[in-house]
Amino acid sequence: MTISMYQASVPRFVNILGNLINILDKAQAHVEAKKLDPDSLTTYRLFPDMLPMTTQVRIACDAAKGVVARLAGIEIPVYEDNEKTLADLKARIAKTIAFIQTVAPGQIDGTEDKEIVIKRGDKETHYKGMQFLLGHAMPNFYFHVTTTYNILRHNGLEIGKRDFLGKP
Repeated sequence: MTISMYQASVPRFVNILGNLINILDKAQAHVEAKKLDPDSLTTYRLFPDMLPMTTQVRIACDAAKGVVARLAGIEIPVYEDNEKTLADLKARIAKTIAFIQTVAPGQIDGTEDKEIVIKRGDKETHYKGMQFLLGHAMPNFYFHVTTTYNILRHNGLEIGKRDFLGKP
């Protein structure tokens, strides 16, 4: 059986990003119940050389919309990267979900061998579609969502694996 590039990407991103919105709802309730400064969460880093929570969420969204757009051969939406609050982050996630849901299976299925070139500065990295999806984009996406989860958990948010996984 051949893997469906669409099924391996869009529904997985939508599920986890939806779960992340639910987790951020719990974070907002936590902040209000404990009378915390919301910036204490959004600007928190697990270690000084790591990126803050806002950037973790941005990168997770960028990974999801970037791989879906590249595989489908369409423009990647550009977001301003100006989120500061939990509400701002939830809006970015919702915007990302809305975008990736506009892409149909036929736009992504069959892209296993599609040439994908990623440019960072003057360096290019070449991938085939499935290699890019499964070997780069998905691990990168899950890394940043997990780091967001860990930041919130470290700061006392009572969440668990079920919150992360939701109902896949």
